[in-house]
Amino acid sequence: MWLVGPGFEFLSGLSVYTCRLANALAEEHDVSVVLLRKLIPARLYPGGKRTGDDLTSLSYDERVRVAGEVDWYWGAELGAVVRRLKRERPDVLVLQWWTAATLHTYLVLARAARQAGVPVVLEFHETQDTGEASVPLVAGYCRRVMPRLLAKASGALVHNRHDLELLRGTYGAALDHLTVEIAPHGPYDHLPPAPATDADADVTRLLFFGLIRPYKGVEDLVSAFNALSAEDAARFTLTVVGETWEGWTKPAELIAASPHADRITFVNRYVSDEEAGRFFADADALVLPYRRGSASGPLQIAMSGGIHVLLYAVGGLVEAVADYPGAVLLPPDDVTALRAALLDLPDRRAERFADPHSWAATTAAVDRLTTALTAAARTTPAAV
Repeated sequence: MWLVGPGFEFLSGLSVYTCRLANALAEEHDVSVVLLRKLIPARLYPGGKRTGDDLTSLSYDERVRVAGEVDWYWGAELGAVVRRLKRERPDVLVLQWWTAATLHTYLVLARAARQAGVPVVLEFHETQDTGEASVPLVAGYCRRVMPRLLAKASGALVHNRHDLELLRGTYGAALDHLTVEIAPHGPYDHLPPAPATDADADVTRLLFFGLIRPYKGVEDLVSAFNALSAEDAARFTLTVVGETWEGWTKPAELIAASPHADRITFVNRYVSDEEAGRFFADADALVLPYRRGSASGPLQIAMSGGIHVLLYAVGGLVEAVADYPGAVLLPPDDVTALRAALLDLPDRRAERFADPHSWAATTAAVDRLTTALTAAARTTPAAV
């Protein structure tokens, strides 16, 4: 099978997911990847200054072949990939979907696959990135052109039932012909091991980790922390780690003005895997007050580490933690409830939990869908 997704040049959670999924599938399958190297011009990318930095400890399994690397402006490499795809005719072509920046490239690859009789699967992580969806021209482009890509697909993968309903509400009848499987998000247990630092046994260590964007709700966490009394705040430390996107500086402003600023550490950048491992090793609880969400890489890291998780009960995150005993779901946008949940943590801070998730559940869903589509493809002539 062939997977298409972002490489490590523009490092993101989807870069990690593509690598982890490919490596997991390589345990049982012949896997090739096409990596999207430069997604957009670096000057337009919110994390453009770090593009190309060596920040991850991940690498592709030696059994995974890189069939090509393609930039947004294409060049000769896209043609070489198309010819290779038509020549090799894999059982299935899986396209990782989250941003309209990939749409023009995916249309070419999907058309080539259809011509070769190769089923096309879209694995949905978002209907569209929230930041670009707020840009009228980009949102309009996606609405007009996405149905063309859906028409070339035979199947879809989603992480949970919420995402499936969201997709149906967005694209309606354009999804009716697709065979759909729910593929739960696999664990992120790849961070380099880091010993926990010596910590005061009476202090509960809170962590927010991830991009700082309007929908992440970091300001709710800081507001809840700021509302603690001085006596209560002395029982906690708060570490906020993340790169600011979309000019969302409200969390930084609240941190700077906090009456408990001496209890807060703010690392306002994209950190390496080695650093991330240390931050999670030093945390008792991850707090994710997202206002919406389908999945979360930091959530997967926290569950792999067995720490407490506090999060708003929104979107697909409810299903993501349904079988994780360390999760506390809170009413969305309720800072008072979030503050109360923080105060409940100290007596339980040392508890750790087993992560019930595995990549086997994800690859099993891919296998079910691939089997169904390849069987159908044998009886269906190649399409133009």
